[in-house]
Amino acid sequence: MTRADLDKQPGDVAAMFDGIAERYDLLNDILSAGQVRLWRRAVARITGAGPGDRVLDLAAGTGTSALSFTATGADCVACDFSLGMLRAGQSRLAQRDRQQHSGRIGVVAGDALRLPFRDEAFDAVTISFGLRNVASPGAALAEMRRVTRPGGRLVVCEFSTITIAPLDMLYRRYLINVLPAIARRTARNAEAYQYLAESIADWPAQRALAGVIEAAGWSAVRWRDLSLGVVAVHVARRAR
Repeated sequence: MTRADLDKQPGDVAAMFDGIAERYDLLNDILSAGQVRLWRRAVARITGAGPGDRVLDLAAGTGTSALSFTATGADCVACDFSLGMLRAGQSRLAQRDRQQHSGRIGVVAGDALRLPFRDEAFDAVTISFGLRNVASPGAALAEMRRVTRPGGRLVVCEFSTITIAPLDMLYRRYLINVLPAIARRTARNAEAYQYLAESIADWPAQRALAGVIEAAGWSAVRWRDLSLGVVAVHVARRAR
């Protein structure tokens, strides 16, 4: 098991997600008390993609997040390095893709550090709850910039720091003590959720992450807190 304080080897992290793929969406709903659905809708609204736009959704998992973009008429490529996650969502994506009044959706297996796409291929690139699982977030953000057209946008949704210090302290106790205990009762691979809890607790706060995004070459970086900062959505532009 690759723990949050060690190097994140892509093969190890992919295998971890393969092991929890079948119940991933259900457990996300349980562990977030349903908030994850609101967060996904907020990301789609902030991204603002519509008909004619091409969106790359990284760390797409089972494709649930990608569907929020095609629902607005945008075309979306769902990309993840876990084949197990992509397979778990394949039938759902195929059914949704056949519905009318929606954008097209494609599924691609790929590593965020070596994206299998040409330069300037997308109008927007998004990654939700996946950047902290990448071995080098800065390198991944630079790679996302490479595949985004000039003037295109980046949207990063990630767990963050609650803006009220006493609440943040309680939240971190929940992450380290309560969340893994719930996972032990409901998940087949409870160790994966121990890793996820640690990776959330170790992730930089909003301003620090904005600095990482700027250092990767993005411009006009700002963020919006959701659920008091449990989650933050960072947005940026590719200037040129």
